[in-house]
Amino acid sequence: MITIRLAVRDWDYFTPLALGDIKPQGFALKIDRVGTLVDLAASNDYDAAEISFSRYAQGRAKGETALLALPHFLMRGFRQRCIITSEDNPIVKLEQLKGKKVGVTGWQDSGNTWTRALLREAGVNIDDAYWYAGRLTADHPVVDRLSGFGRPGRIEAAPGEHPLIDLLRVGELDAVFTPFMPQGFFLKGSGLRQLQTDFRQAELEYFNRVGYIPGHHLLAFKSSFTEAHPELPQQLSELIEQSAKMWHDKREKYADTTPWLLDDLRRTAQDLPADWNANGFDANKKMIADFGKELFAQGITSHCLTPEDLFPAVKKGA
Repeated sequence: MITIRLAVRDWDYFTPLALGDIKPQGFALKIDRVGTLVDLAASNDYDAAEISFSRYAQGRAKGETALLALPHFLMRGFRQRCIITSEDNPIVKLEQLKGKKVGVTGWQDSGNTWTRALLREAGVNIDDAYWYAGRLTADHPVVDRLSGFGRPGRIEAAPGEHPLIDLLRVGELDAVFTPFMPQGFFLKGSGLRQLQTDFRQAELEYFNRVGYIPGHHLLAFKSSFTEAHPELPQQLSELIEQSAKMWHDKREKYADTTPWLLDDLRRTAQDLPADWNANGFDANKKMIADFGKELFAQGITSHCLTPEDLFPAVKKGA
């Protein structure tokens, strides 16, 4: 029996799969939880993995074919909440970042690409701000976060490689784009806040404009694996969806893990369509097309990728 070796982040909806409540049929599955996304193409340990949408697209733009991703988004998320500032900063609107200093945890990251798209929509283009790429906190490693996209005087490494949060606190930065909130962010007296006062309303208005929640990470396979076992990628995708549905249904019952989770589930059900998290090519085609346009507009890819460019093996309706 074939075993799929899968590397993913520690998403809660994998719990039914991890506990054996849902089991694969016709193949075995070995799940490794990873804190950092693996380089699937170079790995000898995995056949499939959660990968960056942006990095996958960049590879496709360069003609790389070692990986084949499905339009199955293991991670989605609004980005309005991911723009943070200091508590005493008067900025509350995206357009107020024009001419300001902004920190990013990685220039080419999918999330930061989507966040810059929000600023572009608000009239703040890349050349309208000053950008500094670096580690979020002192607990994060010092690595190259520009990935060749730096431009002296416009897009640079964080001064002295100081953590972005430290630079934000002392006023050296006006805002920071971060995929995850730094530890202690939500505590009273943290001195930090989301830039937009009512970011949830801003996110809902965004969804009503564009019709989707941005995708960040994809389910991908080595192309050599899909050639040998062409039926397994879709089977694994469907298995993960079964796990996610079971977890969601159980979460509605066992919602007391946080005091107001039940209310969030209620608001989500009322404010968003039931298929907001649907996977597949047709369900995500507009979002995929918009991301391809943004990558090109921001100079991350040399040409504008279409949904068909990004997912050549996926037939319409899959």
